[in-house]
Amino acid sequence: MEYDERLARFRQGHVNPFDRDENDGTTDTKEIPPKHEVRPELFSTETKSQSSDRAMDLGLAEDHFSRPVGSFVASDIEQLKQAIEECKRLILELPEHSERQKDTVVKLIHLRLKLQELKDPEEDEPNLRILLEHRFSKEKSKSVKQTCDKCSTIIWGLIQTWYTCTGCYYRCHSKCMNLITKPCVRSKVSHQSEYELNICPEIGLDKQDYRCAECRAPVSLRGVPSEARQCDYTGQYYCSSCHWNDTAIIPARVIHNWEFEPKKVCRSSMRYLALMISRPVLKLKEINPLLFNFVEELVEIRKLRQDILLMKPYFITCKEAMEARLLLQLQDRQHFVENDDMYSLQDLIDISSGRLSCSLTEIHTTFAKHIKLDCERCQAKGFVCELCKEGDILFPFDSHTSVCHDCSAVFHRDCYYDNSTTCPRCARMTERKQEEPVEL
Repeated sequence: MEYDERLARFRQGHVNPFDRDENDGTTDTKEIPPKHEVRPELFSTETKSQSSDRAMDLGLAEDHFSRPVGSFVASDIEQLKQAIEECKRLILELPEHSERQKDTVVKLIHLRLKLQELKDPEEDEPNLRILLEHRFSKEKSKSVKQTCDKCSTIIWGLIQTWYTCTGCYYRCHSKCMNLITKPCVRSKVSHQSEYELNICPEIGLDKQDYRCAECRAPVSLRGVPSEARQCDYTGQYYCSSCHWNDTAIIPARVIHNWEFEPKKVCRSSMRYLALMISRPVLKLKEINPLLFNFVEELVEIRKLRQDILLMKPYFITCKEAMEARLLLQLQDRQHFVENDDMYSLQDLIDISSGRLSCSLTEIHTTFAKHIKLDCERCQAKGFVCELCKEGDILFPFDSHTSVCHDCSAVFHRDCYYDNSTTCPRCARMTERKQEEPVEL
């Protein structure tokens, strides 16, 4: 009976059935452990119940999460690999969605990160590196998961050093920097600030010699050895490493078809379009003047911009307007106070969505209120119609007025077009010049 009780206790993991009780008169006969014993909590082959009980002990008996002194050896990596396999097996054995299974998954992640750190140990890297006109800045973020633009794999910021170009936002591992062959897109924007205005100018894969247009890797439409992906902006074909199926709005489709549906583009085109989106390089009245006949919003925006240009001289010479910095309300669209015919791609996108019309109308109302109601100096610069000499003070941005192109005098629209004579102000200026004595 006593031996049966000790055997039952052994099965529960409490005692060794070969040990004698202290009250027995004999000495204990315990097994001597082998000299090189493998840690049971990592590489045990016992029953499933005992494996589940020690699932939370993974990585605790042996410190896998601190950097050992000296160089890493192959045994460290092998032990981590075996611990990872054991941890994966335990995850499958534990009850699904249980707390213990979740904790074991977390330990598996840490073990894998430690294995990656052993394979790719962190080294001291400079904070700034310049390569192919890229200005790479060392990133300090450890929690944001990014993708390397060179090798197309995930950047584990917790254990890997990575850089971002401050110009084109090209991201890569520090180990991939010496393999980069793509120059910075911002340099292209600085030297060539213009769009491709032809819709998908395809030349054919045979003209590219069945190679990627950027890295020259072999490509084919069948996907062997790599899938050929077409960029809707350049019309050329790229490999899967240079074309990630990113989408962007194509300027040529907007200008010619007023189409804003994003199309698939390669990585370099995506960066180029992102850097160019706010640059006013589109002169619509030269590229496609008929667009104003079909898009009413463009006509409205053009009138508002023309009025703002007429208001600008009032603000430049007004002390109150300069102190209030009214023109800074258009600091995000500086070209609106310089001309009325240049547009950026972002302007056209906002016109299509209706955002630009609302914001520009509000700014136009604020500017007109200052000139016509709030500021006496600006009111004093108004005009009186010299043809009818009736009505209120006129301003060149009023909707019911006309402006003389020679002297900028303002009249009622009905008076100026119905009068067959010339501008009275221009006539006075001509007479004054004729009366002046001719200097010898």
